[in-house]
Amino acid sequence: MPELTARAAALAPPHAHGVPAAVAELRAVPEDFQVEEDLGFAPAGAGAHVLLKVRKVNANTAWVARELARLARCRPHEVGYAGLKDRRAVAVQWFSVPRPRTPVDFTALAAAEFSVLEAHAHNRKLPRGALAGNRFSIRLRPPSSTGAEPAATLAPRLAAIRLHGVPNYFGPQRFGRDGANLQRLETDVAALHPAERGFVLSAARSVIFNAVLAERVAAGSWGALEDGDLAALDGRGSFFAVTAVDEVLQGRAARLEIHPTGPMWGQGEPATQGGVAALETAVAARYARECAACTGAGMHQERRSLRLAVHELALAQEPDALLVSFRLGRGSFATAVLRELLAAAGELPDSG
Repeated sequence: MPELTARAAALAPPHAHGVPAAVAELRAVPEDFQVEEDLGFAPAGAGAHVLLKVRKVNANTAWVARELARLARCRPHEVGYAGLKDRRAVAVQWFSVPRPRTPVDFTALAAAEFSVLEAHAHNRKLPRGALAGNRFSIRLRPPSSTGAEPAATLAPRLAAIRLHGVPNYFGPQRFGRDGANLQRLETDVAALHPAERGFVLSAARSVIFNAVLAERVAAGSWGALEDGDLAALDGRGSFFAVTAVDEVLQGRAARLEIHPTGPMWGQGEPATQGGVAALETAVAARYARECAACTGAGMHQERRSLRLAVHELALAQEPDALLVSFRLGRGSFATAVLRELLAAAGELPDSG
């Protein structure tokens, strides 16, 4: 495979399942893209904080957090949320605020952009990443007036994704509009505002991961364990070294129970061995600027699954559209699934 530029690794890495099977319009309206967080735990029922289940429409997560801070009469940094959600979407996500001294009926508050569906006493601020996953319901609008033909076209691809998963690429939103966050690496990253610096460093780390994954997609090894890999348990944050691939490990990988991982770059060397380590080191050398930004910021080597298991994947036909639904673990991107299914209307699918 030809060496990818940073922009290509970020915005157009190779497909694993071939050319997208169909073309459709995405997000014609915010209601076409719906996501709901699955916390994975129940509110404590008592404590110094309040957990808020919020439905937001075409609104930025950080803006909603600031509005909740105003309503709760607290400082913006005291508001917790598990993760950012797409703006052009309908998103149901959880926030936490310190319990106000004067009682506030949060569920009575409503604005055009958001409303509070539930409020529960809780014992701590909601930290980043504190969720089990996300459920998506996404409406695809084919160019033709009926969804019947695209539904039939997509059926084999859906079956392949259920069986093999998809590459766990970071989506284009991680890199800013047209990769703008990567372009900021040409400036003095340390001089940027802390919030902006965080976006730029996250983009740098993510593009290195995408580039490593792209190499393994091209080699056909993105879902297969190799000697020297660090393997991840599906849906878990634990890893183990693969010193020799046997039938047991091969079977678990085939059942999507375990996955190979790629580097989230930082100080030190990846903990992989052999050919896997050589590949990761070679890719890192091609992205020296991005690696230097990560190590200079004091980041440490971490790991992320190369493969994404797509749970509860289903397709429903509507009169003039298709509705695809699925569940993903935390930290994964719906775009990683959608790009293996279809190309956005007006765009030409790459050859994968």
